[in-house]
Amino acid sequence: MKWKLTVRYLFSVLSIVFIVIFVNLFLLIGILFYQRIDGNDSLSAETGENFTRQFSRHMSIENGQPVISDEGVQALRKFGGWLQVLDKNGNVVTNVLAPKDAPAHYSPIELVHIYKYMDDQFTTYYIGEIEEYSYLLGVKNPAEQRIIFVFNSKSFISYMSKALVGITIADLLIAMIIGLLFSIIITKPVSYIIDWISQLKERNFTVQKMKRQGIFKPVFSNLNSVSETLQAQEEERMKLEKMREEWISNVSHDLKTPLASIQGFAELLREQDVADSERMDYAGVIERKSIYMKELLDDFNLTMRLRNQEMPLNREDTRLESFVRELVIDLLNDSKYSDHAISFESNAQNVMWTFDRHLMKRAIMNFINNAIIHNDNNTEITVSVTKTGITIEDNGKGIAKEDIDQIFNRYYRGSNTENIQGTGLGLAISKDIIEAHGGRITLTSDIGKGTKVEILLG
Repeated sequence: MKWKLTVRYLFSVLSIVFIVIFVNLFLLIGILFYQRIDGNDSLSAETGENFTRQFSRHMSIENGQPVISDEGVQALRKFGGWLQVLDKNGNVVTNVLAPKDAPAHYSPIELVHIYKYMDDQFTTYYIGEIEEYSYLLGVKNPAEQRIIFVFNSKSFISYMSKALVGITIADLLIAMIIGLLFSIIITKPVSYIIDWISQLKERNFTVQKMKRQGIFKPVFSNLNSVSETLQAQEEERMKLEKMREEWISNVSHDLKTPLASIQGFAELLREQDVADSERMDYAGVIERKSIYMKELLDDFNLTMRLRNQEMPLNREDTRLESFVRELVIDLLNDSKYSDHAISFESNAQNVMWTFDRHLMKRAIMNFINNAIIHNDNNTEITVSVTKTGITIEDNGKGIAKEDIDQIFNRYYRGSNTENIQGTGLGLAISKDIIEAHGGRITLTSDIGKGTKVEILLG
């Protein structure tokens, strides 16, 4: 994969270089051709050759003698040149602005020499004609210079073809070397990124580290963030999968026990010699086990609906102090709790909260029942209302540290819950109810000192 990317990138670089070379070549040929067919364009309008060819318009023949107009004289001054008009024999018949030491006669060889080369005064000469006269236009120290060279067109074309091929090959080789080095630098992290994505596809969420990240540093940073997120989600998924398996196992176990009792006592009821009093006892056992199974399934359904946010909340504005006080009074009036020391305290008389009264009552009762059934009868339980929430505190046995982190998990039973009846979903349901209202729960406990639960609503 790495070399495939490198070859593709190198091919792209070479293609671009090749295209640029030929585009530049065609542009150069086009510009030269355009200048060739349009000699009056802005690039060549002020050259000496062009000025000399067009200067004849400022000249005329009067009485057989050449005459230069005033406009021609002004044009010569502006161009920075001077003019000599020659007859057929090379004699100067008239001049304009010519230097005093300018020759009065030119032989053919002298004309050829000064046209090809500058004279000793670094003057460049241009030659024009009007009828039977010729004229020399000289410019001292001009900006342009004449270069004379002779070449064979066939040899020149052959040489230029070879040169073009050589330059193209050299440019492509240079581009290939640079492109190869650059593509290796670029494709190495790209290949690494592709391999990394493949690892993520295979559910390998290990965070990777690369020393030279270059321009791909944000990409590697984002991939690391994705790996960390996916790894956390995978751990959560595994945790939930383990919990689900435990739930199924616990539900199956909890259902098998009462089902076995129901089946056994139902078989006893079919016996003919069973006394009526025994039949009533058997029927009572079957009823209790049936009620337990119904409560277990109801609790399981409730906690699943709360976790999946499918449970509608009938929120009401409620004065928190009176709500909790009534709940404690109902407990004290219940014969099951008459032997327990349950007290109520409040320093927030006017605190109003909006919540589902039925669900909140169940959540608070679960915490109080938990404090009652897991402690001795002489344990003191205090239910308090503050401006920030509700506190349920006892001075009982306490909870072991290894149990605190898992106490809100479904079906979890701590080390001090032997022979305790229940569905194992009470505290998990309470936590789900509080969180469904946007609140949170904090639990602190010390062995031998007691447990404190704080319900903080949003």
